[in-house]
Amino acid sequence: MWPILYNIFVLPVLWTAFRVLWLFNRKVRRGLRGRTTSMQRLRVFIRNNPGRQRLWVHASSMGEFEQAKPIIEELRRRMPDLVVVASFFSPSGYENNLRYREIDAVVYIPFDSPGNADAFLELLQPTACVYIRYDVWPNHVWACRKRGIPVMLANATMRDSSGRLKPIVRSFHRAVYNAMDVILTVSEHDADNFRSLRLSRPMIAAVGDTRYDRVSGKAAQSRKRMPMPEQLLEGKRTLVVGSSWPEDEEVLLPALFKLLKHAPDLQCIIVPHEPTIDHLEFLEYKLADEVESLRWSYIQTWKGERVLIVDSIGILLPLYAAADVAFVGGGFHSNVHNTLEPAAYGIPVVYGPRIGNSQEARELADTGGGFVVRNKLECYKRLRQLIDDESLRSEAGRNAGNFVRERSGSTEGILAKLVPMIVE
Repeated sequence: MWPILYNIFVLPVLWTAFRVLWLFNRKVRRGLRGRTTSMQRLRVFIRNNPGRQRLWVHASSMGEFEQAKPIIEELRRRMPDLVVVASFFSPSGYENNLRYREIDAVVYIPFDSPGNADAFLELLQPTACVYIRYDVWPNHVWACRKRGIPVMLANATMRDSSGRLKPIVRSFHRAVYNAMDVILTVSEHDADNFRSLRLSRPMIAAVGDTRYDRVSGKAAQSRKRMPMPEQLLEGKRTLVVGSSWPEDEEVLLPALFKLLKHAPDLQCIIVPHEPTIDHLEFLEYKLADEVESLRWSYIQTWKGERVLIVDSIGILLPLYAAADVAFVGGGFHSNVHNTLEPAAYGIPVVYGPRIGNSQEARELADTGGGFVVRNKLECYKRLRQLIDDESLRSEAGRNAGNFVRERSGSTEGILAKLVPMIVE
């Protein structure tokens, strides 16, 4: 019943919404246009690579696909002849992974009609399919079931407040998840919420979250590529501000000005979440009356400026490697950004109060590796405490590093279920 209702009532609404968004949203336009060319490239790839086992991995966007990378990389190490095709819903995932070496082809997932799903699977003919986190496309799942293609949902989550648990809607999601073979969740509580749907078919188990494996691996790699002159941080205590928004900076900067006066050896590096011209100039204007600053692109001309503003992307992780304390942005905006990345380096992490969608930020605070601040005064007091007290800083850093290490290892649990799906 649900496939019929979904295709008659839900899909037309979704398609209409896409067409309306196409008129106003540049990202949606890129995604819709890219679907045609990406499928053409996939056809060429399939034609040139016949007869090999293919794993299809789907993620919504770039962030979700980061969670798939530990799985893919370890799988490729064990099965080097396996073809891995990654699909994405959003342009961010598609465009940022075109050059990712561990996958063989990248494609936009077709719009979720029965015809599109059948045509896509007929072309790809995957041995198995892995969905990451939450972005599940019903017709594609049902089409896999009809064709006998095993389907896994990995890194799955379902909060108590999830709409998937609401009356009527839960029946629909039961029909979708019952077409899968394996559902692997990040925690036992998430597994229990999936079980509450009374699914009869898939095996459900809690194996952990690959994000911990991912940040651990990235931390180990980025330590080897420090992107700054060594003398810049020699004899300094360093505060790295990662992924900040103007709302974060309105709270942080007054605290920073006091800290710079209090601690003459403090060096601060600010990495805006969006290093647009407007944001960079906003920061420079705010800093101008209090402290000298320098944009990262001019780092070779550094003459002791105590605040560096990063005006490029892709270097935040190795900067965390050089930090004594990290402040992660988003907590005074909409939701805190990635607190696991600095924690993986074994440094204390400070962030604002908006952490409702970040279970790891709450747990990190509970373990003493993270610290929530709610206003300018709390921000100053906490940062000063961590900068001044080396013993406290070291203890909090150990707590943060242990928090990540103790939760790593889920990739092995996922592969224990995935490899048999591919080889059988």
